[in-house]
Amino acid sequence: MVASLSESISENIAQVMERIAAAARSVGRDAADVKLIVVTKGHTVEVTQAAIQAGAKYIGENYVQEALAKMESLPNEDVEWHMIGHVQSRKARDVVENFAWMHTLDRLKVARRCDQFAAGAGVQMPVLLECNVSSEASKHGWSAWDEMRWPEFAEELAPVFELNHLEVQGLMTMPPFFADPEEARPYFEKLRRLRDFLVDRFPQSSWKELSMGMSNDYAVAIQEGATFVRVGTAILGTRS
Repeated sequence: MVASLSESISENIAQVMERIAAAARSVGRDAADVKLIVVTKGHTVEVTQAAIQAGAKYIGENYVQEALAKMESLPNEDVEWHMIGHVQSRKARDVVENFAWMHTLDRLKVARRCDQFAAGAGVQMPVLLECNVSSEASKHGWSAWDEMRWPEFAEELAPVFELNHLEVQGLMTMPPFFADPEEARPYFEKLRRLRDFLVDRFPQSSWKELSMGMSNDYAVAIQEGATFVRVGTAILGTRS
């Protein structure tokens, strides 16, 4: 079952990679700078294993406990696990100890908890700051939709950069869902401009990563500078 499923998923990954390459070429970017995160949230261990066998190198999960169960069942797989869902402070230890990246750092309390556990483990944790650039109440993230408040936002972020065991690598966002992906473009463009704004305030960080774009709109996100795209349905189909 896993073998046949893996073949189907492999074909889907190839199609997504072709679209990634085309989107990158359309704006003069190198497709190698874009990393595909295969989102396995809500899928079984067997589907996740099939995705890995099909060539997935980066696996994205939204829920810590679900992810830990899969990691336990797939201990020898050579992949990076990325936390792409909202993280409660009480789950900070699990995230630091089990994930290669955290895309959804959205408040100082969680940052301090992650820094504490990273210090205890003797590691540097790569993180992205999740920013709400749409003002949607249902979205998590630092409030960053009002450009006039970006200087105050930078002040809010300052304590994060005093934490010695977190490496802020860039930003992440999730725009509103639109049937037409072009309607998401202004939100991706705003996140890129926010990144450029923060580079000047916090030059000690690399700021090279932008995690944005999902199954419906990842091509547009790449045109606006995405370096991580988080794709689930277009590769694995709808969740059971």
